Amino acid sequence: MPSIKVLSPQLANQIAAGEVVERPASVLKELIENSLDAGAQSIDVDVEQGGVKLLRIRDDGCGIAVDDLALALSRHATSKIDSLEDLEAVGTLGFRGEALASIASVSRLSLTSNNGGGKAWQAVSEGRDMAVDIQPASHPLGTSVEVRDLFFNTPARRKFLRTEKTEYNKIDESIRKLALSRFDVAFSLRHNQRAQLSLRPAKTQLEQERRVAEICGAPFMQEALYVDNQRMGLRLWGWIGLPTFSRSQADLQHFFVNGRCIRDKVVSHAVRQAYQDVLYHGRHPAYVLFLEIAAADVDVNVHPTKHEVRFRDSGSIHSFISQTLKRALAEDRPQDHLQTHQETSPPAAQGLTGVSQPAMQRQPSMQFADHRPHSSGVAAPMSAYQTLYSTAGTQLPESIVDGEPQHIPPLGYAIAQLKGIYILAENSQGLIVVDMHAAHERITYERMKTAFDDQGLISQPLLVPESLAVSQREADAAEQNSEVFSKLGFSVERAAAESIIVREIPAILRGSEVEALLRDVLSDLLEYGASERIRDHINEILSTMACHGSVRANRKLSLAEMNALLRDMEATERSGQCNHGRPTWSQLSLDQLDKLFLRGR
Repeated sequence: MPSIKVLSPQLANQIAAGEVVERPASVLKELIENSLDAGAQSIDVDVEQGGVKLLRIRDDGCGIAVDDLALALSRHATSKIDSLEDLEAVGTLGFRGEALASIASVSRLSLTSNNGGGKAWQAVSEGRDMAVDIQPASHPLGTSVEVRDLFFNTPARRKFLRTEKTEYNKIDESIRKLALSRFDVAFSLRHNQRAQLSLRPAKTQLEQERRVAEICGAPFMQEALYVDNQRMGLRLWGWIGLPTFSRSQADLQHFFVNGRCIRDKVVSHAVRQAYQDVLYHGRHPAYVLFLEIAAADVDVNVHPTKHEVRFRDSGSIHSFISQTLKRALAEDRPQDHLQTHQETSPPAAQGLTGVSQPAMQRQPSMQFADHRPHSSGVAAPMSAYQTLYSTAGTQLPESIVDGEPQHIPPLGYAIAQLKGIYILAENSQGLIVVDMHAAHERITYERMKTAFDDQGLISQPLLVPESLAVSQREADAAEQNSEVFSKLGFSVERAAAESIIVREIPAILRGSEVEALLRDVLSDLLEYGASERIRDHINEILSTMACHGSVRANRKLSLAEMNALLRDMEATERSGQCNHGRPTWSQLSLDQLDKLFLRGR
């Protein structure tokens, strides 16, 4: 065994570079985060050959003093923290003080900056002996960093880089995420002298929605709900995709904590819990969400790339996110996706400061267009409703007779039933098609959940209490969360260091695999600090009961029954999807119908 010796500064920096400099996109992320910390309002990025040949970032931030330039390229040198107290409440994106040194050790780097002192200075490092050359330069207020020939002195690392197109796509993805994190900053991107992205500062909500649409795609914003909720020092805001806009992959999920893009299992689990009741199996929700939290309540120093964080109270964070998104999805109604005769205010969910209808569908003033033919001085012809209602022996709604579309409900009035499966209804925009079984299933399910909550859980004592052998950590979790189990109808007691006893279970779970369910709950409590498995299992049973108790296909409904179903849909939470996540209704506007028949051409 060779004797122990201290590594050279160059080798130590190259080892550190292996943690923070994986590819050109990693360099881009670190440098833009430094620009944002410097208060930049505009960031310009130039890339050549996928960032391997050149990566240049220019900002208009506060700049670096000439005396600090050489120090900026040394390892573990930073202006962002100074004590342990600062580390425990990090308020900046970068704070380790190793990014520039690591990047300089594997590239030819030049750092040019002007801090407003009148003259700019440039620091140059070639990545070999880490010597820094300082010389005068010309530069406006702010900083430019040029990174050339990445990994030129570490060919083993360079050969692991992908094609130019792949590396550029990673850069494009990285800058778009950073652009989502700071709406108030302008971003531009050029690749091989060609402009690829240009984003202006977005101050208003409408401008922010335009930026999100440009980055995530207009279809996402057309099918997104705006959420803004504050509670006990926490704020969660942003946009969540409707369940009908689910994805086959988790490729459109952006979550930011205090402006930092992160991946966190607690957050992911909370979002999945919120969508569980409305998302089709195997699909993934889409969202762009921002969590604002006190810096001291989140630890960002748990991963070299700062992609992961650790919350001080993960259980409360999980509950806050899950409940906020559940309420937002529950408050979504069919009328929120249909234009009304006047500008409508966003539906207010309980505890939410604002949950709006799909953002890209909002218009300053939305009026119904009366497509029924009429001439001056002649009353508009009677709608087809009149004959159908007269045949059914039901009085025609006065609003339709008088031609007052402002009184027509969002889902309109039923006109027919198709093949005993679909309800056809006419509203002020065109044709509504409703899957009657799916819609009735959701209505029945929500009523059963409400009734179940109102009546409370009925516990059933076990004839022979069941003993479970668990780990000491699981037994601790069961003992610490005994009140949680009690609220859910369980009586769970600790019998020994590694044993618990179940004395009572909810009556509705009679015949279920209680042992497996409890083990899963304990696992969730240890992993995420919270669990909804028992409630979800109860909901699964209620969902099955609702499915069997709903109207089946080929059952003939009267117009009165169909209209009653439509009115119930307008008043029921989550009525846009059945219990299995499938859509319950769809709208065909007159414009869409005209296109089908080439009208107006």
